[in-house]
Amino acid sequence: MKTAQGLLSYCSNIHPGEIWSEHFANLQKNIPAVKAAVSPDAPMGLGLRIADLASKDLQDEQAWKALTDWLKAEDLYVFTLNGFPFGGFHGVVVKDDVHTPDWTTTERYDYTLRLAHILAKLLPESQASGGISTSPLSYRFWWQSPEALQEATEKGTLALVDLVDQLAQIEQNTGKSIHIDIEPEPDGILENHREFVDWYGACLLPLGIPHLMDKGYSAAKAEELIRRHIQICFDICHFGVSYDNPATCIAELKDKGIQVGKIQVSSALRLDFSQQAEEKLALLKKYQEPVYLHQVKAKKADGSFIQYPDLDQAFAAYEPGVFLEWRIHYHVPLFLESYGLLGSTQKEIRETLAIQKQEAFTGQMEIETYTWGVLPEEHQIPIHESIIREIQWVQEQLKAE
Repeated sequence: MKTAQGLLSYCSNIHPGEIWSEHFANLQKNIPAVKAAVSPDAPMGLGLRIADLASKDLQDEQAWKALTDWLKAEDLYVFTLNGFPFGGFHGVVVKDDVHTPDWTTTERYDYTLRLAHILAKLLPESQASGGISTSPLSYRFWWQSPEALQEATEKGTLALVDLVDQLAQIEQNTGKSIHIDIEPEPDGILENHREFVDWYGACLLPLGIPHLMDKGYSAAKAEELIRRHIQICFDICHFGVSYDNPATCIAELKDKGIQVGKIQVSSALRLDFSQQAEEKLALLKKYQEPVYLHQVKAKKADGSFIQYPDLDQAFAAYEPGVFLEWRIHYHVPLFLESYGLLGSTQKEIRETLAIQKQEAFTGQMEIETYTWGVLPEEHQIPIHESIIREIQWVQEQLKAE
């Protein structure tokens, strides 16, 4: 829905379905009730997660017509897509396969280009641009040497630049500007704000500008296209896990001319070891589950940081008195500041939305809480009710003085 600070919705990756018919059935089941509660008298925007198989299904004319007819009948529109998870995301072990295939592969390129064409067709006439969030190039632990990691970084970067050329053609043909919103994530090749900004200035532009010049663009036009079509997805959970300060990061992005494609409004778990450490650790073990990666960034008592790929490794490394704080990649519900003895990074959400409210730094906001199915039982309620609470909480933050 429209707010004074930009478009707001939630990401449909909360709903299962890798083929379109299954995902569409879940959208039809849940979204009308959500819209009735949060946007009864105005059109409601959607952030769709379209898996690779679903993107191919939507090439069918009947499937496409069913979607567009439904959007019109329900007074809905689409303004952003989640193109990070390629395949299975519910009911299977996801873990590091969320990056598969990565940006070193033609499969990731083809999938994202297909999404770009879909989004250009779905955007309403009044909406000139839309974004597709995507993987931060690859999962860094797949590359066993600094040389292999650098090679993967450069190969993935050039694939994105080749996509920029296609996105420029889409804009020329349709008038719709589609931007790819790189989503820094713990243990991605681009895992935090610092790495993304450094990559943008020291790799993307230096490699991308001459690569596009070889395709016939001037240097100035090549840089303009890269900056327009390669942006950042500001996932607040991921920034929180990295202990990144929202205000500082947003100011640097603005200073360096890097656009924010969308804010993903999301929250991480936070464990403060200053009191009741053993009790908190025992409670955190209830959140251990086999589906998603839950990377942990730990602040030690000496002020240094150490990172663990998943909760298993963090639990194995725990020693009393060694740690001050853990932050855990979990995408817990936004509207709860604490989970018993466990805290969250809700503070970072409030800070980010306060900046957005004061001076909007992007036109798109998408709530991304997808872990309902793996949360402890006491936090589980019907999905549509959960979504409504999330949206209403963000609406309240945007209205609050």
